[in-house]
Amino acid sequence: MFIAINMILVAIFCAWGLIREVRNKNFFAVGFAGISLAVFGWFGVMTLFSGGPGGH
Repeated sequence: MFIAINMILVAIFCAWGLIREVRNKNFFAVGFAGISLAVFGWFGVMTLFSGGPGGH
């Protein structure tokens, strides 16, 4: 559960960075933040749905 919460927290920070960098028109950072948001968001949500690490 702790890992999933941390991943979702990182995804929230990535979303914040994505919005900030879109405003600054820094498209390299937009791409990096977007990919990070997708990866951390996906793993965070799927970890919660699966019951956490070790959950069966």
